[in-house]
Amino acid sequence: MEIPIENREIAFLLADDHSIVRQGMEIVINDIAPNAKIYHTSSLQQAVELVESKGIEMAIIDAHFPEGNSLHVLPQLKSANPDIKILIFTGLEEDLYALKFIKAGANGYLSKLSEEEEVRQAVLNFIQKGEYFSDVSRNLLVQFIYNPDLISPLSRLTKRELQIAELYADGYGNLEIANNLNIKQNTVSTIKKNIFEKLKIDNLVELIDLIKTHHKI
Repeated sequence: MEIPIENREIAFLLADDHSIVRQGMEIVINDIAPNAKIYHTSSLQQAVELVESKGIEMAIIDAHFPEGNSLHVLPQLKSANPDIKILIFTGLEEDLYALKFIKAGANGYLSKLSEEEEVRQAVLNFIQKGEYFSDVSRNLLVQFIYNPDLISPLSRLTKRELQIAELYADGYGNLEIANNLNIKQNTVSTIKKNIFEKLKIDNLVELIDLIKTHHKI
């Protein structure tokens, strides 16, 4: 008879640059699967190494690390172990980012803003079924079938707007962008206003973050 997954010695990886998050998650996992073997890391590079060397079966990973976002390492983790199950546990807005991570290979997406009971239920689901999709993620996946643009908010931008957004993200100012593209400075300002409205953002910091997350991977 097969051992129930809760009693198996699952090799688990917790990757988050905040140790308190990892410790909290370890308590939840130990409660559900007391025999789990849990590895911790605060670095993406080490996450890949641990999956390669420790036969990690399940991983709970943050979306953002000081060295960048974890989106680009998901394929590396999957290639190190094609059967690995990955749950993204993050503070990033689910409606903006969940699809992006699921498309890159994640088996679920859980918000750090969730209530404790929801986190427990999500981890239980993840351990038992190898996946966890909240109602928000499920709705997004259904919408995505009808509208593939959903995967990146940047797809709302025209080609010219995206070009200018990238230049802002690279540190150029209005005047430099105007000279670079041979257009008037007030045209650049107008386009910037359109970009902010379409992406529902208020400042360049948010724009740079969006470009980094959805474009510069």
